[in-house]
Amino acid sequence: MTMEEIIGFVDALDGVLTLRPRPGDGSPEVSWGDTYFYYAPDGVTPTNTQPFATVVTKNYPGDETSRLEREGVFRVNIAAGKEEFVRWTGHTPREPATGQDPSATDTLIAHPLYGTMGWLAVLNPGPRTEAAARELLRTAYDLARARYERRAAPN
Repeated sequence: MTMEEIIGFVDALDGVLTLRPRPGDGSPEVSWGDTYFYYAPDGVTPTNTQPFATVVTKNYPGDETSRLEREGVFRVNIAAGKEEFVRWTGHTPREPATGQDPSATDTLIAHPLYGTMGWLAVLNPGPRTEAAARELLRTAYDLARARYERRAAPN
């Protein structure tokens, strides 16, 4: 899957707000070129929640193990939730991820930094991980939508 295929897939889901920071839009320079997905049916960037998925194209400070400085390498980060995290990794988010190479492409892994919060990641999804990446992105979307609806429900 290319970055644009991933972005198109997620962006087509109902109620998704896709942010693609660029120079001059007020976003921090470190975020330029990356993509952030929120469930926001009103089209307003949520201020009290994290995106449910991101596509990053570069290393961030303290998050260099995926070696995203390599030409053409990007990482899809997915807030899959505890149940899917356990299903795909075989351990709970609180347990350390062992035996994974965070720089391997087309391999589903616990996110190098946010795995303890149930995030999964895959660098350059390909034949081995494309179906899983789509499934997990849909799951993360469903979780974000459910959170939004719970918060919006009258008490």
